[in-house]
Amino acid sequence: MPTASGDLDSFGDRGPLLRWLVFTGLWIFAFFLLWRFGLVRQMVAGDRTYLSPIIALLYVATSLHCLWRTIVIAREGDSARRTGALIASGSGRLDLDGDAVVVEGAGLLPTGLVAAHIRDLAVKARLQGSRKLDQTLLLRGLASRLRGSNQFGAFASDTLMKLGLLGTIIGFIMMLAPIAGLDPSDRSTVRSSMNLMSDGMAVAMYTTLAGLVGSILVRIQYYMLDDATAKLFAFAVGLTEVRVVSILENRPEAAE
Repeated sequence: MPTASGDLDSFGDRGPLLRWLVFTGLWIFAFFLLWRFGLVRQMVAGDRTYLSPIIALLYVATSLHCLWRTIVIAREGDSARRTGALIASGSGRLDLDGDAVVVEGAGLLPTGLVAAHIRDLAVKARLQGSRKLDQTLLLRGLASRLRGSNQFGAFASDTLMKLGLLGTIIGFIMMLAPIAGLDPSDRSTVRSSMNLMSDGMAVAMYTTLAGLVGSILVRIQYYMLDDATAKLFAFAVGLTEVRVVSILENRPEAAE
């Protein structure tokens, strides 16, 4: 478990972003391999509904959103690391200076959600006097702010999956539609119907594949993001419970 001077290397300013870049680099490499062997062009040509390119565009947009959230969490992790280091190196006293928190002997806390949470704790401790400091509700607010729009990943993954299933249904409709007017005695009609059925099957398979792959890749990205967010929150809980709450409850004015 991280301590107040915690080790944030697992989710600091480089960890989450590097993991995202490595993961993205791997699937981009796989995409170029599929393009090199003509499989991507074959899928685009075979999908007459154009749902597969739409799924691909939505996946790229979702990946960019995940990148933005990853950068945000990485910056918050770096800020939390510096906050923990300042509190650990201080003299054991926190003071309010307007909207900022000053660590005696170390300086101002850096900007960030964890530092803002500590400021709220300091304000609450000053207002409630000598009563025991309970940060349960404040921690819930911190968790919500850290998660931000991470839940968009679940929505995007579900949407990609359903677009793939929609393509499956459309493909089966295209495949079964020629059967109604099929004349077994007319070879040209049979040949045309077989071509239409083949096109429908291609639509069903390609859109299903695109939807499944896109959904899985989005899930993996947001799992890494949620993991980094959870580690940051765990560090914030450890820092505030072990050091900040103890410092605020033992301040001289609280003992009066």
